Parts: sequence; C-alpha cells; structure tokens
Amino acid sequence: MGELPTPEPGPGELRIRLAFSGINPGDVKKRQIWLGAATPGFPLIVPHSDGAGVVDAVGDGVSAAWVGRRAWCSYAQSYRPQGTAAQYTVVPEGCVGALPDSVSAEQGACLGIPGITAHRALFADGPVTGRTVVVAGALGSVGRAAAVLARRAGALVIGTVMRPDQLGELRELGVDRAVCRGVPEAAGTEADATGPCRNGADADEGWEDTGPYGEPDGADVLDAVLALTGGRGADRIVEVAFDADADLDARLLAPGGTIAAYATGAAAPALPFWPLAFKNATVRLLGYDDFPREAVRLAVPDITAAAAASALRYPIAAVHPLDAIADAHEAVEHPRTPGRVLLALPG
Repeated sequence: MGELPTPEPGPGELRIRLAFSGINPGDVKKRQIWLGAATPGFPLIVPHSDGAGVVDAVGDGVSAAWVGRRAWCSYAQSYRPQGTAAQYTVVPEGCVGALPDSVSAEQGACLGIPGITAHRALFADGPVTGRTVVVAGALGSVGRAAAVLARRAGALVIGTVMRPDQLGELRELGVDRAVCRGVPEAAGTEADATGPCRNGADADEGWEDTGPYGEPDGADVLDAVLALTGGRGADRIVEVAFDADADLDARLLAPGGTIAAYATGAAAPALPFWPLAFKNATVRLLGYDDFPREAVRLAVPDITAAAAASALRYPIAAVHPLDAIADAHEAVEHPRTPGRVLLALPG
C-alpha cells in the first residue's frame, strides 16, 4: 500500500475513479512472471486490468459526456503500468463500457477479461447465428460469458460442467443442452444432482478457468453434440482445457469448424493433427493482451448489453479491501468458494 500521483488521461483516454477491481487468474500469473514471461518494462506496476467506477476526467479527443458516467473497463494493466488496484486508473476509450444503472459496480468489475475473451473465441471466425457452439467449462468466468453471448447471438449452445449439481445453474444461462461429463441431459429437464459424475470430481474442483476436467473419453459429450446436430458436430468449441480435450474436440468438431482455446494445463499439448486436418479445422489460440483493438471495440457493447439484460451475472466469492490484496490473490490462486474475487477501493 502506498500513495501515487493521480494519473492524468492522455489523448484518447478516460480516467475512472474506481469502486471495485476485478482479479483474474491472468493477473496472478503476471505477478508471478508466469512461464518465463518477460519482466515488465516499468519501475512500478499497479496490478489488475478490470474494474468499475465513475469516469471523472477525459483526455483530448474523448467526449466530455463521459464525465460523471458509471463505467466498466479492461486492459488497464495490459502493456500499461497503472492497473485497477488503486483509486484511479486511465484506460483507452475503446476499452471502456458504459455501466447501466441496473448493473452493480461489483458486476461491472467482473466483465472485462472473461467477457472479451469469450467474445473473441466466439466471433473471431465469423457470426455464430444458426451455428452450434460447445462451451467447455460453461460455469467458469470465460465459459459463462461465452454461453450467454453465443445464445444471445442466435447459436445453439451446448455447455459442459463437471458435477450434476451444477446442471441447474447451467440451465439458467439458457443453454440448449447441459451436459455433465458423465451425465448428459436436455436443458429444461430435471437433473439428478445427488451423485458424482463418473469422473469423480469433488466439490473443490472446477472453479477456475484452467486445468483438465471431465470424462476421459468424452463419450457423453460426443453423444449429446452429435444427437443435437444430426451427426454433423459443432461449428465452434470454446475450450478451457486444450491439452485434456484436444482429441475429444477433434471428434466433436464439424467440418470447417473452429476450436478456440484460451487455456491449457500442459504448456506443450499434443495435437491430433490428421483428424483436425481431415476436417479442415481451425485451431485458434487466444491471448487476451494481444487481441486486435477493433475486436475489443466490438466486444464491449455486446458484453454491456448482456449484463444490462441480466443475462450475464457472476457469483461473487469474496470482496477484499485494498490492503488485503495479498489475501485476494491467494483466494484466486487457491479458491475455496466458487465465484469471482474483487477488491473494494477506498472512497
């Protein structure tokens, strides 16, 4: 904890007086210089990219109409030093969304990295209207956004979870078919939430956006996808565990389809080359910090609209004060309760 000069917005930027800062797994990894990433080229870094609050100043080229408006933001600490773990941050206008009155600042702080990653996974290869989308780990932060955004865009959505007791929550997102890896079921029917999935997942698993999960051969998911698509397969797969699921995804995929993977357990996963090649598949690997800014600009209004419609909502696991940021990072690294972790900034 310490005092820094209040940042001033440059051309094309807005300054936000923050109420909440959202902590993502990527924020923890940046702090750890994960996988040998280069040391950031700044003498001091305020962490976190996502947050929500009120715009209180704008730079040249930005409309003064922003001042006084509630807003959510992302990319505050993407190749920039002044993140959202502070009372103020400055961000490019294209990385800011107006926060509707119906959406709390807590929810606004959850939208950025997960929502933008989900949007890119879905739409980088074209519209999904009338297409079939499989969202692996659909109750994770990115998965939840992907399921909601795909459904709102007119896709047929199949979501997977790890435990039968998660099926009800998954159905509430509006997916067309909810599948527990081991217990497929049609959305809108009663799920048996009394026993474990065949993978033996327990209540402490499945809350993060990384790591392998699920039935080893994926026969249940494959059956559900093929039944729902008349044997054709999925046009898009939004994948959280590329190392564990690459072989299954190759079987699930329709000819010409796309696997959009944003996480993997193993850093160098094996790739089923020929099964994917025979389907003329696209494998799209997603790195949030380097998404095209035009893609971010297109994502922001769709994410805002989903939040305004109460379609996209996140469970909040914990809200920590700024001076407990170390505890907050620990809660993200080793979650004990499902949901997002936030920092509350002093008023």
